[in-house]
Amino acid sequence: MTTLHAEQATNKLPHEPEKATLEGRNKILGFWLFLAGEAVLFGTLFATFLTLRNQVADGPSASELFSLPITAVATLILLVSSLTSVFSIQAMHRGNVKSLLTWLTVTVLLGLGFLGLEIYEFYEYVTHYGYGMTTSAFSSSFYTLVGFHGAHVIFGICWISLLIGQVARKGLTVVTAPKIYVSAMYWHFVDVVWVFVFTVVYLLGKVVG
Repeated sequence: MTTLHAEQATNKLPHEPEKATLEGRNKILGFWLFLAGEAVLFGTLFATFLTLRNQVADGPSASELFSLPITAVATLILLVSSLTSVFSIQAMHRGNVKSLLTWLTVTVLLGLGFLGLEIYEFYEYVTHYGYGMTTSAFSSSFYTLVGFHGAHVIFGICWISLLIGQVARKGLTVVTAPKIYVSAMYWHFVDVVWVFVFTVVYLLGKVVG
């Protein structure tokens, strides 16, 4: 499909193309169920972390280890990426493919920025503090929870990047629109989970120690 034809097809799409077909609506419903399962899984990891958060053995405590400025910047970046994801869906509803691709690309770049800060954080803990996965029960639960969230960010970045390529090739259709919409749902879920991580792991760790 040429660019002109893709734009013409886009102009004929309904306002909410992700819900224009039964298949699209089923994808959204099914993804809500998937996110419910993910919420239970993260809830288990949070419960494990809270149980083991004081089991530091010979390693540093949370108040000694964590650097809130770096984590706060990472949090801001991820929250902004959630906003750009909203902008991408708004662009999709307007049928503006160029704006859609732009905001999806910005979302990916912000996700990479967040990921870079998280990797830097882990690097600092390991090299400067010798704080590894097996240092203590606390470190094991910390790396498992935060690392599992980081893995979700990586997956989201790869997923959205593939969608950018697909939309660039095939245009915005009732087939590609539901994929974009559920990817945005996933990205918002990842952002919400991080708000809990930042609060429970970092802020609570600094305040309570």
